[in-house]
Amino acid sequence: MGEKKKALALLSGGLDSSLAIKLVQEQGIEVKALHFYTGFCITEFKRRLGQTKEDGSPYVNPALKAAARLGVPVEIVDISEEYYNVVINPKYGYGKNVNPCVDCRIMMLKKAKEIMEKEGYDFIVTGEVLYQRPMSQTPERLKLIEKEAGLQGLVLRPLSAKVLPPTIPEKEGWVDRNKLLGIRGRSRKVQIELAKKYGLEYEQPAGGCCYLTDETYAARFKEAYSVEGIITRDDLILFAVGRHLRLPSGVKLIVARNKGEVNFLKGFRSRYGYAYRKDGKGTFALIKGTPTEDELQLIADIIARYSKNEPAKVAIHLQDREIELIGTPPEDRFLEQFKIYAKKEVKHGR
Repeated sequence: MGEKKKALALLSGGLDSSLAIKLVQEQGIEVKALHFYTGFCITEFKRRLGQTKEDGSPYVNPALKAAARLGVPVEIVDISEEYYNVVINPKYGYGKNVNPCVDCRIMMLKKAKEIMEKEGYDFIVTGEVLYQRPMSQTPERLKLIEKEAGLQGLVLRPLSAKVLPPTIPEKEGWVDRNKLLGIRGRSRKVQIELAKKYGLEYEQPAGGCCYLTDETYAARFKEAYSVEGIITRDDLILFAVGRHLRLPSGVKLIVARNKGEVNFLKGFRSRYGYAYRKDGKGTFALIKGTPTEDELQLIADIIARYSKNEPAKVAIHLQDREIELIGTPPEDRFLEQFKIYAKKEVKHGR
């Protein structure tokens, strides 16, 4: 085999990418993991908000956890700034929601190629499984992604290698194709059995998961584009936080649901109007746009509803003034007409 070969592996923290690393490690390949930070990982976002799981334990970056278990070094590659343009204008379109899967893979592999060439690695490893994701994991799309990234033949997918054309690492004998797998389709039965064999723990087979595949996130994205005609960088972050309500004038209210979200939304005070219960007990809301005079009372009432659900003095800060009003909690049925979430028809901006 000659000198020891080295591979860069894309590690989401999910089961598939962990198993892919394990399979090439078993063949004596030296592996370094790359974890791409897009800004849309649900687990990582909850960790940054300081949220905890149902059992009270903190969220941990899934890739760091997986790399520690696998005994591989991991580099976190922050692509969040550039990724904004991919989300807004994907060359190959969206999946079921607002997930630009093909463009996402191309971008990550291009970055991986740069690191591979700079640091002297021989090939790339991914946990992709043929036909697991209908948009990005068909034979045609896998081929297209490799070509666009300039990595033809250098992307090894150990879980599906036997049902894909041989790669350069297989042809050159760097890895033994016979020791790789031929998984295809969406079932993860084989992976779960392998996890038991290797003693690999995992929280969920698909890793940290991406907000862009989330129905509520996608509904907010599409609604905002329909009403406002533009999606900003802030929007892409804020779609993941709080309750979203669209007031009659088109103003949007983003209302925190817990202490972590309150603290997070407060970080946007310099850019937007905001409202909160004057005594500090309860929620905090960002105001995107300029509300009408009638809507100021509605905002105060909404703050009262989501701050202990009782009448309260509410402070509303807008660019040019501060208003104090007494908010009276409205009925939830009344508020329903303003909420933005999945499967709700967009009523504004038509």
